[in-house]
Amino acid sequence: MVDRGVISATGTALEEASIEKLQDSLRGEMLRPGDNGYDEARMVWNRMVDKHPSMIIRCVGVADVIHAVNFARTHDLLVAVRGGGHNVAGKAVCDEGMVIDLSKMKGIRVDPTQHTAQAQAGLLNAECDREAQAFGLATTMGVVSDTGIAGLTLGGGYGWLAGKYGMTCDNLLSADVVTADGRFLTASVSENEDLFWGLRGGGGNFGVVTSFEYRLHPVDQVLGGMILYPMEKAKDVLRFYHEFSISAPDELSTMAFLATAPSGDPAVIIVLCYCGSSDEGEKVVKPVRTLGKPLADLIQVMSYGDLQKMLDPLLPTGHCYYWKASIIRELSDEAIETLLAHALPLPTPMSGVGFQQLHGVASRVGQDETAYPHRYDHYEFFPIVVSEDRGEVEKNIHWARELWEAMQPFTTGAVYVNDLGDEGEARVKEAYGSIYPRLVEVKNKYDPTNLFRLNQNVKPKM
Repeated sequence: MVDRGVISATGTALEEASIEKLQDSLRGEMLRPGDNGYDEARMVWNRMVDKHPSMIIRCVGVADVIHAVNFARTHDLLVAVRGGGHNVAGKAVCDEGMVIDLSKMKGIRVDPTQHTAQAQAGLLNAECDREAQAFGLATTMGVVSDTGIAGLTLGGGYGWLAGKYGMTCDNLLSADVVTADGRFLTASVSENEDLFWGLRGGGGNFGVVTSFEYRLHPVDQVLGGMILYPMEKAKDVLRFYHEFSISAPDELSTMAFLATAPSGDPAVIIVLCYCGSSDEGEKVVKPVRTLGKPLADLIQVMSYGDLQKMLDPLLPTGHCYYWKASIIRELSDEAIETLLAHALPLPTPMSGVGFQQLHGVASRVGQDETAYPHRYDHYEFFPIVVSEDRGEVEKNIHWARELWEAMQPFTTGAVYVNDLGDEGEARVKEAYGSIYPRLVEVKNKYDPTNLFRLNQNVKPKM
């Protein structure tokens, strides 16, 4: 028999009548253990995460979110907030408590004249891209199409267009938020400015964002794709990659991977997107194509929407994932030698090591203009273990940790908050650096009891 009881954080059992009253107030549905669809709804992108909430509120509008927040606060329930559910640490779901699930909230309206989009928090990157691309428009939206726009934006948002147009959070014009006390607020440069600052990089610490307003840019066809070289050439390719990427124009964004090619051969891969004219782009990327004899050259003119789906096969939903991450400013010869000494052989065919570039416009925003503080040219370095088998990941986690530790002398010590796992308060502070005290001030104002704590948590001063 399935236990459907709901227990508060203080250990008090909730009366069934109060739960039914909440259910009656919703336009969306409530799922509890034993209900049809419950097991599917509690699953997230990373199958390493296997949690069992007492209730999942599948919101279809702001009113549902307000009712859920008020109920959770009143009854002292643990609260997780789910957008796309793509976070590696599984913060979008909890054991016991309540999940406020926004995945059914997928409304979007593009204004092709003003170059803006109003997008609800349940949208995935591909869904947002599809609507904007109908008008030849786009904004920075990560590099994997089934990532949720909410978590991506709130953590900062790397992406293929960041060099030319800034991070996702730099393109946020306003956000609608339900705060811990059940208020519905709009945050922008002219309303609740402190909250707007905190939402642009501070994660889900300050409330449930139900809708985002983005600035869009003319982006249709891009020159993009990947080029694969044999792993035995990795030292030369990575040395070239560093020199090539640090001199890249704003229109060009890059990544590099140590991974397994579709042929099964270990490979070093350069992935890129040039969002200017294709003729100029061909000149810019020519050095990549003339570096040596590649295993495959897949760089071509394509739609931005297709580019956004290019890396999806490397990170499929429903596999088991673990990674560590840090920011590294330079791929020195010593760093490359250390990397190759500890990374190879890769522990599973789907595992790898990535370097994602941030530069250009994204790096020229002031350090304290948003709650994403790492505004300098760098790479996000992440060793990642991927498998269909949970046990296979668990036995190989030491590979990722050992590699990450070996590379620490070459890192800044900082980290992109969206790439953090469950790594403790000190790592959260490293993610925010000198702006952390300001985040605490915003937290004190909008969530002083830390109702929204299932995230990379900024703790209020009680």
